[in-house]
Amino acid sequence: MVIRILCIGNSFSWDAVEQELVPLCDEKGVQVEVHNLYYGGCSLEQHADFLLRDTAVYSHRVCTNAVPRLVKDTITLRQALMDGTYDYISLQQASHDSGIKSSYEPWLSMLIDTVRRYQPSARLCWMQTWAYAADAKHPAFPRYHNNQQEMWDSIQSCTRYVVQIVHRKSSNCKWILVPCGLAIQNARATKLGDTLCRDGYHLNYVYGRYTAACVWYEIITGKDVRRNRYRNPEMSNKQRRWTQRSAHRAVKKTENAFF
Repeated sequence: MVIRILCIGNSFSWDAVEQELVPLCDEKGVQVEVHNLYYGGCSLEQHADFLLRDTAVYSHRVCTNAVPRLVKDTITLRQALMDGTYDYISLQQASHDSGIKSSYEPWLSMLIDTVRRYQPSARLCWMQTWAYAADAKHPAFPRYHNNQQEMWDSIQSCTRYVVQIVHRKSSNCKWILVPCGLAIQNARATKLGDTLCRDGYHLNYVYGRYTAACVWYEIITGKDVRRNRYRNPEMSNKQRRWTQRSAHRAVKKTENAFF
C-alpha cells in the first residue's frame, strides 16, 4: 500500500515534505508518494484565486521511495485534485499571514469545499506553520512587532480559528492537525536554540526540515518517530533525539485537535 499525500502549499510545505519525509519512511519500509503544489509565498486567498481562474501556476513536485524528488509540468489545482486518489490532503496559510485572522476566510472554506468535492475520502489536514526566528528580516515580521513569541501566539490563535471553521462547516468532517509550528517551537526550547531557520523563516536544511518531516511521518504512519533510526547525515545523534522528541510531543499534544 502506497500512502499518497497532496500538499496545497508553498515554500513551507517544500521545507516540510520534500527532503526528509521519504527517507524517514524508507527506514521503516513505508511506501509513500508525496505531491507538493508549490507556489512561493502562496496564501489561502491566492490559492482560491488560482482555483477560480483555473490557472496553471503550480510547480508539481513529486517525491517517492524510488525517486526522491521529481519536478513535473506546471499544473492547476483542479488537475492535481483529479490525479488519482489521495489519502491525505493538506492546506496551510502563507507564513506572513499565518497569525492574521482576517486572512483566512472566505478562502479557506472555498478550498475545503473544493477538496471535498474532488477527494471525498481523503483525510484533510491543516499544516500549522512556524514563527520566524527572533532575528528574522522578513518584511512581514513587523506585523508581529518583530517578536517571535507574539507571532507564535498569533499562529496558535489562528489555529484555533481554523478548528472553529472546520466544525462550523461539518461536524462529520474529520481533519488532522499537522503541528509543524509547535514542533519547531519545541525544538527551539532544546539545546538547538533559535537555530532552526536558515534565513530567519525557512527551515535549515539539516535539523530544521528534519523536525517538520518527523511530524508528517507520525501523522501519516501512526508510528512513533522516536523509534526511527534515520537521521540527516549531517545531524548528530543528539540532534536527532532532540528533534524527534520535539515532533513527537507536538503530535501527541494536538492529535485530537480536529474531530
